[in-house]
Amino acid sequence: MLIALCQINNTVGDLDGNARLIADFARRAADQGAALAVFPELALTGYPPRDLVEKPSFVDRSEAALASLAASLADLPLGVITGYVSHSPAGSARRAANSAALLAGGRILFTQSKMLLPTYDVFDESRNFEPAPQQTLCTFQGLPLAITICEDAWNDKQFWTRPRYEKDPVEELISQGAALVISINGSPYHMGKRDLRRQMFSAMARRHGVPHLYINMTGGNDQLVFDGSSFAALPDGSIAAEAPSFAEDLILFDTTTGAGDRRPSHQDETSAVYDALVLGTRDYMRKCGFRKALIGLSGGVDSTLVACVAADAIGPENVSGIAMPGPYSSDHSLEDAYALARNLNIRCETAPITQACESITAGLAPLFAGAPPDTTEENIQSRLRGLTLMALSNKWNALVLTTGNKSEIAVGYCT
Repeated sequence: MLIALCQINNTVGDLDGNARLIADFARRAADQGAALAVFPELALTGYPPRDLVEKPSFVDRSEAALASLAASLADLPLGVITGYVSHSPAGSARRAANSAALLAGGRILFTQSKMLLPTYDVFDESRNFEPAPQQTLCTFQGLPLAITICEDAWNDKQFWTRPRYEKDPVEELISQGAALVISINGSPYHMGKRDLRRQMFSAMARRHGVPHLYINMTGGNDQLVFDGSSFAALPDGSIAAEAPSFAEDLILFDTTTGAGDRRPSHQDETSAVYDALVLGTRDYMRKCGFRKALIGLSGGVDSTLVACVAADAIGPENVSGIAMPGPYSSDHSLEDAYALARNLNIRCETAPITQACESITAGLAPLFAGAPPDTTEENIQSRLRGLTLMALSNKWNALVLTTGNKSEIAVGYCT
């Protein structure tokens, strides 16, 4: 069976737009001869939907969108597996489930909800979703499929020394006779995660003796960035198909021959982190409706890096830098800020804050009487920069990008 791994960039809550995206990729898969097209976790609703799933109307719309999607693909000679939000069974503690569906011939042939719901790090799924009580094997065109959803495949007791859950959904489905494991994912990026996924799925494929497909979404949703990096692991542990990181793509894998498309991203971790920042910035702005970015340029490393990311994310023509020299600024700050703007081909303007800083300091002088000057006066400068940037943001309809590094953010000290 020829299977298309469809690595898409969807938008949380945009059911109509996501459905069109799925349909477009499904038609591309059909044009390339695929018998099955597989999409990521919650591809139809976007991930993570968070408290949208607490609204019954949203869950209703998700199920209606799934039925409409199935009908719209009725003319295609292939099946489609996609993630969506479904109503949980009557009497459940939570109103919704994180589910996958198999569509073919205009109908919904099979559904399976997620069993293992993560509640660590950035995840809080058990707050919103009802877990599946069991896993059921799905057969499509004579091939027994184990359809799992992200965390369901992350509890291999042979791979992890301290598994988080009692159940292993993959093991359960293998015992039922699965000949292929399909894992649909909404797995955020962090350093080293791409290699970790491959090690784990390769180990499972070797142990179970069947191919394992890993399909992940790409793109940024709020503070999360998803790298994609979808792949197929063969029973010998080798990688037979792989998609690039931080980009949409469609790759093919043949279950009969074990052959697949290879379009890997050959990048070191530093390059991967930079690409993640660019994608996250681009998608946050695009999905929130912003076209222009505004950055305070100090001439230092932090604002330089943010300006580079912004220029690569949305184009230099959409980035404006503001140099805000004050009484505590160094002589070369303004020169460096303008040199950076020239190198990146971005707009740069100067908004001096010395007069405003002196005016505020003078106004506070009676209250500061008897106290020697210290960082208090310097902090007035940084706060004035924040005020200036937000005023320009409102006037220019541009999103301010903070230049604080993690150390500064951790202690609440950044412009």
